[in-house]
Amino acid sequence: MSSSSALSARGSRLALLVVGLCWLAVLFDGLDMFIYGSVLPHMLEEKALGITSAQAGDLGSYATFGMLVGALTAGTVADRIGRKKLMVSCVALFSLASGLCAVSNGVAVFGLGRTLAGLGLGGLLPTAISMVSDYAPRARAALTIGLLMTAHHAGGILSAYVALWIVEPLGWRAAFWVCVVPLLFVPVLARFLPESLSFLVARGRVEEARALATRYDAELPAAKDRTAAGAPWANLLNLFRGGEWVQTLLYWLASFGGLLLVYGVATWLPTLMRSEGYELGSALTFVVLFNLGGIVGMLVAGRASDRFGAPRISAIWFALTACGVFLLSVHMPLTLTFVVVFLTGVFLNSAQTMIYATVSIGSAPANRATAVGWTSGMGRFGAVFGPWLGGQLLAADKGDWGFTAFAMAGTASMVFIGIAALRTARSERRDGEPRQLVATG
Repeated sequence: MSSSSALSARGSRLALLVVGLCWLAVLFDGLDMFIYGSVLPHMLEEKALGITSAQAGDLGSYATFGMLVGALTAGTVADRIGRKKLMVSCVALFSLASGLCAVSNGVAVFGLGRTLAGLGLGGLLPTAISMVSDYAPRARAALTIGLLMTAHHAGGILSAYVALWIVEPLGWRAAFWVCVVPLLFVPVLARFLPESLSFLVARGRVEEARALATRYDAELPAAKDRTAAGAPWANLLNLFRGGEWVQTLLYWLASFGGLLLVYGVATWLPTLMRSEGYELGSALTFVVLFNLGGIVGMLVAGRASDRFGAPRISAIWFALTACGVFLLSVHMPLTLTFVVVFLTGVFLNSAQTMIYATVSIGSAPANRATAVGWTSGMGRFGAVFGPWLGGQLLAADKGDWGFTAFAMAGTASMVFIGIAALRTARSERRDGEPRQLVATG
C-alpha cells in the first residue's frame, strides 16, 4: 500500500466518527426546525395559544431570527473556542428551548422558546459543516457536506411522522416534548466527538492535535494558518481582503434568497397545501416527499459539484427550484403534485447547501467556521423574512402568491450564484489553475 493510501485508510476511522456524530446532531437540528411547520396546521385548527395565521408567521420568523443571531456569532465563536464545545452547547440549547415551548401558556413564552431554539439551530449547522469539511477527502468535500445535510431532511421527515402519529392523540405539546429527547445525545457528543485537528493546529495546540491524530491514526495537518490567533474580527475581515469582498457579497445575497425560499416553504408547505383542500394526512405527505427529495438532491448535487463545481451546480439547481415552486401555485392532479413537490425538494434544499459547500471548500481551516457562519447568518435574514411573508399572504387570503414570491427568490439566488460562478471561471482562466473554492476532484 502506498503512503498516501495508508494515510487515507488510517484517517478514515476518524472521518467516519466525525461525520456520524455530526449527522446525528444535524438530524435533531432538522427535527426541531421542521416540527413547527408540521404541527402548525393542527395548532391553527384548534386555535392553540390563540394564534392567528399572521401570528403564526411571526412565530416562524422568531426561530429564524434566533438562527440568524446564532449563525452570525457561532462561526466566530467556533473559530475561537473550538467546534466541539459549540456543537455540544447548541444541541443542549435547542433541546431545552423545545421544552419551554412544550410548557408555554401563551404566545410570548412560546415565541421565546422558538427564538432560543433558533440560536442553537443556527449555530449548529455551520459548525457541523466546517467540522466535517476538516476531515472530508478533498476530492469528495461537497459530497460529504451533502451527505451531512441529508440528516437535516431526515429530521424533516421525522417531524412529519411525529405530527401524524403523536399530535392527533396527544396534542401539539407532545411534539415539542419529543424535541427535548436530543438532550440525551449531549453527553455522547461531549464524550466521543473529537475537536477539529485543523483548529487545534491553527491555534498552536500542536501537541494536543498530535495526541488526537495518534489516537485515531489520522494525518496531522500542517501548521499553515494562524489567523485564528488574531483579533476576534480578523477572520471576518479576511472575507473582504483583496477582491474577495465581491464573492463574499454574492454568496451572502444568494444565501438570503435561498434561505427565504427554504424556510418559507418549510414553514408553510403543509398549511398552504391544506388551504388548497388537502387533508392533514396528505399535507404532511408533501413534507415527507419534500424532504425525501432533499436527501436525494444532496447526494446528487454533492457528487455533481465535486465534478463540475459547487457554484455552477447551485445556480442550475436554483433555476429548477424556481420552476418547481411556481408550479405548486397551479392546480394539478394529486399524483402530479406529489411528483412536483418531490422534485422541488431535490433541487431546493441542495441548491442552498452547495453555497455552503462552495464557501467551506474555499476557506482556510482556521477561518472556515467564520466564513460558513456568516454566509449562513446573512442568509438568515431571508429565513426570517420567508415565514413572515407567507403568514402575511395567507392572512390576506393570497396563499397562491406565496409560491410565486418564493419562486422569485429562487430566481434571484440563481442570478447571484451564477455571477459568482462566472467570476470563478474567469479567475481560473486568468490564473491558469482551478481555484480552491471549486472542487476539482
